Amino acid sequence: MAIKIALIEDNQEMRENIEEILELANYDVVTAENGKKGVSLIKQELPDLILCDIMMPELDGYGVLYMVGKDPKTAAIPFIFLTAKSERDDFRKGMNLGADDYLTKPFDDTQLLNAIERRLKRIEQFATDFDRSEHGLNSFLDQVDGIEELTKERRVKKYTKKDNLYFEDDYPNYLYFVISGKIKTYKMNADGKDFVTGLFSKGDFFGFTEMIKGINYSTSAAALENCEVALIRREDFLKMLYTSREVSEKFIQMLVGSVTEKQKELLNLAYDSVRKRVADSLLKLSEKYKEEGGEQFSMSISRDDLAAIVGTATESVIRTLSEFKTDGYIAIKGSSITILQPEKLKNFMF
Repeated sequence: MAIKIALIEDNQEMRENIEEILELANYDVVTAENGKKGVSLIKQELPDLILCDIMMPELDGYGVLYMVGKDPKTAAIPFIFLTAKSERDDFRKGMNLGADDYLTKPFDDTQLLNAIERRLKRIEQFATDFDRSEHGLNSFLDQVDGIEELTKERRVKKYTKKDNLYFEDDYPNYLYFVISGKIKTYKMNADGKDFVTGLFSKGDFFGFTEMIKGINYSTSAAALENCEVALIRREDFLKMLYTSREVSEKFIQMLVGSVTEKQKELLNLAYDSVRKRVADSLLKLSEKYKEEGGEQFSMSISRDDLAAIVGTATESVIRTLSEFKTDGYIAIKGSSITILQPEKLKNFMF
């Protein structure tokens, strides 16, 4: 199926010339002669890309971009401005409103087609998931405009078990990406007990929610075992986030998944028994950290850390683990717990 492009241009000669160039390049082209008709056309046709003049009757290009951006069905469509103006303020205004690119008239067919191909290629790149590894992180960053600074400034840091990456109320200076190992985020209550708020492993980003909000960390982060973590500077991350719509959408997708999981965890914490919560926590650890292809999940974890994940007293966790061991659900050796019968834990009702 041919890629569909919506062309909005009030100059008939210019509109027909661009239409001819695009059709010769095998694009499917739909056109409108003013901004008002252009908005209706876009909503009706749902094109793959929009080319839009700025200075037009009825509704100018900025108005078209605003209307398109308000509709969830059209907001993600790549948008390229066409204009005879070359003033810097016009360029900045268009990009701040969410335009993806900007072509100043007069331009030749090569410049036009290159701009379109470049934008469509970026959409295709960000439509696929990246490999959740250090190599995948580099590939992801390479797709972002102006990424040279990010790649140059990014560094990898090693943490040993129980090391803190940051503390509650610290200012968020970095975005974190787990290359290897296991990380927890946690809060400490008035009694000095930890409550685990998140678990992270290879391929996970964390520490970006407070960074986006511009507030201090609401939790602390510590290594559950020896870890290797990539750190990206706050200013570089924000530059990447706010100057690329594709990157923003990718991070929002990740964040929505985290919120959904967190809501489920809080409901379980409120309504489940301690025994069921311990069973669910063991399964959660298995799901998060089990080696691919491994038959049984085994992990060394302190009872204090497990109690923080469950949200109960350490003594309650120790007692419940002893009961699970007696029932044959798990095996215990020192601090290591091996799940023997995951189905029994999964079907635990109370």
